[in-house]
This record gives sequence, C-alpha cells and structure tokens, in this order.
Amino acid sequence: MDNRNLVPAAVLAVKNGVRFPNESEAYRSARDELLAEEIELRRHIERVAVQRRALPPGGEVTKDYRFEGSGGPISFSELFADKDTLIVYSYMFGPQRERPCPMCTSLLSAWDGEVPDIQQRAALAVIARSPIERLLAFKKERGWHHLPLYSDMTDDYSRDYHAIGGDGGDDAAFNVFTRRDGTIRHFWSQEMGGVTADPGEDPRGAPDLMPLWTVIDSTPEGRPADWYPKLSY
Repeated sequence: MDNRNLVPAAVLAVKNGVRFPNESEAYRSARDELLAEEIELRRHIERVAVQRRALPPGGEVTKDYRFEGSGGPISFSELFADKDTLIVYSYMFGPQRERPCPMCTSLLSAWDGEVPDIQQRAALAVIARSPIERLLAFKKERGWHHLPLYSDMTDDYSRDYHAIGGDGGDDAAFNVFTRRDGTIRHFWSQEMGGVTADPGEDPRGAPDLMPLWTVIDSTPEGRPADWYPKLSY
C-alpha cells in the first residue's frame, strides 16, 4: 500500500455520506471522527500485514515432531498435506485439565465452520496435549465438524513452540510454518501476551483472533473485564 497516494481518512469519512434516521448533528460529527479513525486502523492493519509478510526466513524446523490424529500417527511434515503453509493452534486441553479452556474452545468453535475455506489456502492443525480419544470425544460433544485435531503426547512440539507455561501447564499458541524447497521453517507466531499488555487491558494479540471479541467490541458496553465465555450456559 502506497501511503503517499492515499486520500486523508477524514476526507473519506465526510464523503461517505451515510446517515441514519433521526440522528443528531452531534452524533454525525462524532461518528465521522470515529470513521476516520476506523479507516486509519484498517490502513495500519494492512501495513502490519505487509511487514509480517516481509519477514526474513524464520528458524528451520529440524525435529521430527510426531502426533496422533484421528487416522493414526502423523509427522509434522505430513501436517502440511499438499500445502506450502501450515497454521497450528495449540489448544489448552492438556493433562492438568479436566475440561478444555473455555476461551480456546470459543475461538475454535468460531473457526470450525471456516476450516474448509482456510484449507483452500493453507493447512491447519489444532494440537493439544491430551490423548486423541479425549480430543475426539470433546469434538463430538461440542458439535465440531471440520477442526483437524492432533495429540502431542511427547510434549516436544508444545514445549518448543511456547504452548507450555512455566508451571508446566498449557498456554495457547498460534504459529505459522512454511515449506519452501523441501525446508520447513517457522514463519510467525502471535507473541503478544502478559508482558506486552497495556495497563488495565486483558492480554491479547492484534488483530484479535477471536471473532467473539470483534463483535463485543462493537457494543456500547465493550469488552467486559469480568466476563469470559463458558463451555456451557
């Protein structure tokens, strides 16, 4: 994106011309100011995406990580299938948990219907440190149809790619890998968390991977500090 040729966001906001029944001039003025900020946010998101795509090659994956899927044992390289890019989400459903993380589960529930679309562009794997039978049982309970679940029973992958916390418990992790000319490399990981959080803000990445929060953020109440999704209501 060439920022030199962009129309100022405030100009675009005024030209937008959208009006709603019975709105006041004060509302429209404030809404146009907000729209200009939203345009700038969209542009910043795109600048960050361009910078992400321009990253130099990441670290080579040299270990032969092994997993258990619904079809039996599978290697890390086999998770790519016929794609050159692999997206891996580390699901917080390990040996210390009787039930999976509600937040992870909410995220994955939103993703489940998108899996066929994602798989047109990249391979996807959801990895957790529970036996595959346990993962598949919860998949059935939750009504997921498409999410490809895999068990990391050795903890090797989870330990190397930051899905295990300092106390040995689960951490959620989102990693992207590439396969180019037969070499598998780490491309990018969501690294924002507690250390990078601003005061009074819940630790989260940007853009947020959870559609739930994108919707809630559009409401007048905003993102609550004392509420998280549950496994059931």
